[in-house]
Amino acid sequence: MSRVLIKGNEAVVRGAILAGCRAFYGYPITPASEIAETAAVLFPQVGGTFLQAESEIGAINMVYGAAATGERAMTASSSPGISLKLEGISYAAGSELPMVIVDIMRGGPGLGNIAPEQSDYNQMVKGGGHGNYKLIVLAPNSAQEMCDLTMRAFELADRYRTPVIVLADGFVGQMMEPVQLPEPVAELPSKDWCVNGTAATRDNLISSIYMDPDELEEHNAKLQRKYDKIEQREILWEEIETEDAEIILVGYGIVSRILQSVVEEGRKRGLALGLLRPISLCPFPAPRIAELAETTEMFFAVEMSNGQMVHDIRLAVRHKRPVEFYGRMGGSVPTTQEILAKVQEHLPEKARI
Repeated sequence: MSRVLIKGNEAVVRGAILAGCRAFYGYPITPASEIAETAAVLFPQVGGTFLQAESEIGAINMVYGAAATGERAMTASSSPGISLKLEGISYAAGSELPMVIVDIMRGGPGLGNIAPEQSDYNQMVKGGGHGNYKLIVLAPNSAQEMCDLTMRAFELADRYRTPVIVLADGFVGQMMEPVQLPEPVAELPSKDWCVNGTAATRDNLISSIYMDPDELEEHNAKLQRKYDKIEQREILWEEIETEDAEIILVGYGIVSRILQSVVEEGRKRGLALGLLRPISLCPFPAPRIAELAETTEMFFAVEMSNGQMVHDIRLAVRHKRPVEFYGRMGGSVPTTQEILAKVQEHLPEKARI
């Protein structure tokens, strides 16, 4: 175990290697390029494979092939590149292949810019590609969590045989912080379903095609049962000062770091603020939000987007409490004072400071 000063993007690669991943296929794109660059250096050092594909489409299909052999495999990109990978992600979900895909979000739509945004929430949390699939989506807010949650992503991918997304805004990917590297995974799970060219796996078939409608329906039903188990077992979130909070702020990624400062500053001014940070965006911590709706007065969602996660908060609250929203787009990152001012706009006039 060692402590290193690295970018969040670099921490992803360190976490992947510690998790036993030995296959990386990708294509460079800002602000995610350091992931491919670091993988190109480190994967060969541990006997792994790094290959820069000819395109994002090529990369995701290479990961598909590697995962089918039982290898822990991954790719990484940013928003436009992830859009190109969606067909392959749907194929992987349909074939129940475990893999990790890292999305370092940037401004859009279209080419947009290379500044941090959070506007990929819908395409990652709601599926994005075709078919009735869901993805596990983890949202780190620090370089440490970029490492730790990448390791967790591989474990969850194998446990449920599903693609897992590590979703971070460009700010978290580019931010440099100390990271305590965990112990490497000692033993990887066996995979009797994989195809690796041996007599024992000759009869294994990995495919997402079911030409008979009844067979495809049953396959989809099986997937939904798996997603139900994930929702029951794998929700992750963090709470700060929610016990007596009259207003609960909700945000993920770099926004949650800013919201922690908002809570601290608001408390100094006599405002009963709290914070709920979803760590798993899918499954979403809707049950906990529903519980908090019984005691708080209001929820206030902050996103670096036009408001995508806020719809899931409103579904969880079920009209029991108002859910307000403040967002920035185009790569602009809101400040503590800016958010605090917006929160106060929604307070009764006598409560404003």
